[in-house]
Amino acid sequence: MTSYSTVDTPIGPFTAVVRDDEVIASGWTGAVDDLVGLIHPTLRPAEVQSRPDLGAVTKAVLRYHDGELDAIEEVAVSQRSGEFIQHAWQVLRTVPAGEPVTYAQFASLAGRPSAVRAAASACARNPVALFVPCHRVLRTDGSIGGFRWGLPAKHWLLDHEKPS
Repeated sequence: MTSYSTVDTPIGPFTAVVRDDEVIASGWTGAVDDLVGLIHPTLRPAEVQSRPDLGAVTKAVLRYHDGELDAIEEVAVSQRSGEFIQHAWQVLRTVPAGEPVTYAQFASLAGRPSAVRAAASACARNPVALFVPCHRVLRTDGSIGGFRWGLPAKHWLLDHEKPS
């Protein structure tokens, strides 16, 4: 069964879609339909059921927004794409909070230093925001760049993760 839940955060509503205890889509929206279309067709559920709480996933989201930045690290995710993008998503999970990287640095970390556009594409196609922290990647010139959930949300996340 695939379930979803929405919780309030300082940035606005955050919804996670979970199947078999793995997050398959998430982001700062109150509309689950905004997320279902992002899920790879081989993982996309025919229907999703609303639940008030997703247990460990909901707790991790709330703890992260309350300042426990590592709370999201152990949440399991399931994503599918091409080989490089899937690898890049795994690499994103290793970028520490408070230490954003540029797209060029991210491409290097993913093992393909010349694949800056592919690294940017991995961020843009990430269906599991927060748990795969694409917000931690900046333009090569150090500017903030884009974010599916809006630049105010990305600014908030980066500020939230800055070391004290």
